[in-house]
Amino acid sequence: MAKQQSQPVASGMPGPGGRHGRGGGKIEKARDARATMRRLLVTLRPYRWVLVAVFLLVMASTGLGLLAPYLMGRAIDQFIAAADLAGLQRILLLMLGAYLGAWLAQVGQSVIMARVSQKVMRTLRRDLFEHLQTLSLSFFDRHPHGELMSRLTNDMDAISRVLAQNVTELFSGLLTLVGILVMMFAINFWLALGSMLVFPLMILLVGLVGKQTRRGFREYQMRIGQLNGRLEEMFSGQRVIMAFGQEAAMLDDFDAANEQVRRVGTRAQAYAMLVPPLMGILSNANIAILAGLGGWMTLQGWATVGTIAVFYNYSRKFAAPLRQLGNLYNQVQAALAGAERVFEVIDERPELTDAPDAVALDDVAGEVIFDHVDFGYVDNVPVIQDMSLRAAPGQTIALVGPTGAGKTTMVNLLTRFYDIDGGAVRIDGLDIRQAQKASLRRQLGIVLQDTFLFSESVMENIRYGRLDASDEECIAAAQLANADRFIRRLPQGYDTKLSERGGNLSQGQRQLLAIARAVLADPGILILDEATSSVDTRTEAEIQAALLRLMEGRTSFVIAHRLSTIRDADRILVINEGRIVERGTHEELLAQGGFYHNLYLSQFKGRAV
Repeated sequence: MAKQQSQPVASGMPGPGGRHGRGGGKIEKARDARATMRRLLVTLRPYRWVLVAVFLLVMASTGLGLLAPYLMGRAIDQFIAAADLAGLQRILLLMLGAYLGAWLAQVGQSVIMARVSQKVMRTLRRDLFEHLQTLSLSFFDRHPHGELMSRLTNDMDAISRVLAQNVTELFSGLLTLVGILVMMFAINFWLALGSMLVFPLMILLVGLVGKQTRRGFREYQMRIGQLNGRLEEMFSGQRVIMAFGQEAAMLDDFDAANEQVRRVGTRAQAYAMLVPPLMGILSNANIAILAGLGGWMTLQGWATVGTIAVFYNYSRKFAAPLRQLGNLYNQVQAALAGAERVFEVIDERPELTDAPDAVALDDVAGEVIFDHVDFGYVDNVPVIQDMSLRAAPGQTIALVGPTGAGKTTMVNLLTRFYDIDGGAVRIDGLDIRQAQKASLRRQLGIVLQDTFLFSESVMENIRYGRLDASDEECIAAAQLANADRFIRRLPQGYDTKLSERGGNLSQGQRQLLAIARAVLADPGILILDEATSSVDTRTEAEIQAALLRLMEGRTSFVIAHRLSTIRDADRILVINEGRIVERGTHEELLAQGGFYHNLYLSQFKGRAV
């Protein structure tokens, strides 16, 4: 594997491939259909008594539906032959009541299952989303965001359809088949036995086609997830695509991914569509057998016309649930494939967990120590090697060096987005692996180069720093961050809703909001990752003034390409290839005439040109 040193920033943007051997690892292969079905049914356990009521309604609708043909046979043999009009009227009223009762029971079971399925899906979606929040950044590095979104949407929709509709259809279909067989054997054993001749063929058909159908739907949903991932990436990078005139190339990429979806989807649907027509053929064959055998038995005096009429109606009813089960089978296969993909994510073990004896990290003084730290995103490919440093409380530490040197990786380790391979990182003497992650991150304020803003109001984006903050506290934080002035010029001021990622603000304005968010969080330790590298000089001065107020009295780590922004740092660490190669103040490093000196001269000359 190629060595990678330019790693994802602390914001969790896509980075290199996942690392091996850190727990979690590669997602397991899909489970078998039975195990997935059992697990899916477990989600219905809290509603077992409601399901009992649904099952009783299914039994009622099925039983009443099967009663009507039997009553019709009675009418033919007893009342029509005897010209008993009063008896015929009674039978017809009973048949009407049976059909009406069956309809009411079907409506009741449908309404109840719709409510149950939506509650189950709400819980399952929440469980999946909650579990995603516990996974480390390396998991998101390995899995495209669009593919994960597909599991939360497309796969969940497939499961929802089965729970809302197909569970009752499955009960109803199976009960109808069993009820018809019981009634047929009770009425005439030999006619019923003849009707059973095609049943083994139906079971064989389902078994042969089922495995291929499920596999096809699983691959189809995987390709849909990949297509969503490509779309999410293209939409996010539309500005770059247009700037470089790569619309045609992106269309080619989309066409290739879309063609994969078409090809796999066609194959999956081809297998799926085999079942219903074959079920229909076998059902019609069953009626043909019944007609021949029933006609012969009637001629022999072993059956009545009413019996044949009952069997004919039951055979037609027998065909309907068979076709229904054939269609249901395809939908269940798609749902099982989706459920497997959802459960795979839920089963992914968090790579970073709190130790059993982890303690809360509150009100830190701000001492930070890296003690002979080693780390690599990929095994045997070190990014940080034997790194040691100490930041005293309230001290400002600047980190400089070329791209990929390991500066942002240090941020990822301090925030414990990843765990170190060797050594220790301590805050106020406590190894951060012994601290509760939530309390650790509450003590850290991060301002990144690429500020992420949500599609909410300006006020809510600032409040993200501390969710229980009042409006007055948010405004005070904005004032300290030099953001209040531009916010009040927005159309609705603090109530102005931002577009996706804050696209209706300038880069500098987004940075000021990020600083206001950090001010509101009031962290003990501050991390500024290239916070002024993408703005003009005037905006940089405004941001720098806000940052100085934010850094006052706090231990601060500043990552910067513009060396002019870190001249007043208490200590500057020069990092190259994962090691600290120089350390000192600005004047001390210039006097050494080494790496920092050359880097400073190159930037100075660049500005002078």
